[in-house]
Amino acid sequence: MERVLWQPTAELETLKARAQFLQAIRDFFHQRNVFEVDTPLLCHGVATDPFLHAFSVHCAQLEHPRYLQTSPEYAMKRLVAAGSGPIYYLGKAFRKGEVGTLHNPEFTMLEWYRPHWDHLQLIKEVETLMQIMIGCPAAEIKTYHDIFAENYGINPHLATIAELQSIAIKEAWINSDDFSDLDRDGWLDLILTHGIEPTLGQNHPTVITDYPASQASLAKVRTINGPQPYQVAERFEFYLNGIELANGYHELACAIEQRQRFEQDLIKRKALGLSDLPIDHYLLSALSAGFPACAGVALGVDRLFMLKRQERNIAKVLPFAWKIA
Repeated sequence: MERVLWQPTAELETLKARAQFLQAIRDFFHQRNVFEVDTPLLCHGVATDPFLHAFSVHCAQLEHPRYLQTSPEYAMKRLVAAGSGPIYYLGKAFRKGEVGTLHNPEFTMLEWYRPHWDHLQLIKEVETLMQIMIGCPAAEIKTYHDIFAENYGINPHLATIAELQSIAIKEAWINSDDFSDLDRDGWLDLILTHGIEPTLGQNHPTVITDYPASQASLAKVRTINGPQPYQVAERFEFYLNGIELANGYHELACAIEQRQRFEQDLIKRKALGLSDLPIDHYLLSALSAGFPACAGVALGVDRLFMLKRQERNIAKVLPFAWKIA
């Protein structure tokens, strides 16, 4: 008989501490009158973002496939539109192809929404949660412009592809003929992940705000005035020890603009040779019905607990982690 390694990937002591950790998160929201909600794991629609890859599930009784949720966002926004008030979700999400020391295809996500808040108010609550859960100091807030200007002396919102490419070549991350098909956001992401992210949140958490409007996803945008005006997304990301822990938005409430963004995503997916995905018309209908001003954020619970336990591999805090083939 083939020997099968059936034991959990985390120690039982760690799993008991994990249970207490999850309970503490629930206590945090209970004390703030934010109620927990359930959302479907198997969905008819899924995020169209070209860089998020969903698991598809086929059923003989259904004409079209269903998808394991990459985030409970769409369903939660429908609840907010229905008048739920502040809500949170603590449970599973799935992303295909993400396996490593910081990634597991099946992971635990904390996501919550605060009607009538903006992203700056929500940043304060995320910071409070972090301080309670892992005892970290107060966060430093910087703009996307700030971190590129400090590290490379450029305005990332106005820099050309040639300027961005020259940085990557100078840092020896690529050869001059590599990645010629990357778009502007691709070059920005390469510089961010290779040159900037490892430095973020080393002595205290770092919150990055005002991402390029082209990276707004489901966030509102606003204009930064100046000699060369440009738009930024009202979006933030929370970093600690070089690890991204949370991604939040001042949520887009316009159904027309949201549809346009979905359609733009599908065009990008086609150009990249990715499969087509259905647009979530339930979400668009909810936005059309009247979505309040709202801020929302998603947080990786396994990563947060990994930092709490001072582990370097996410498998050490999961009951049964996926193995890298």
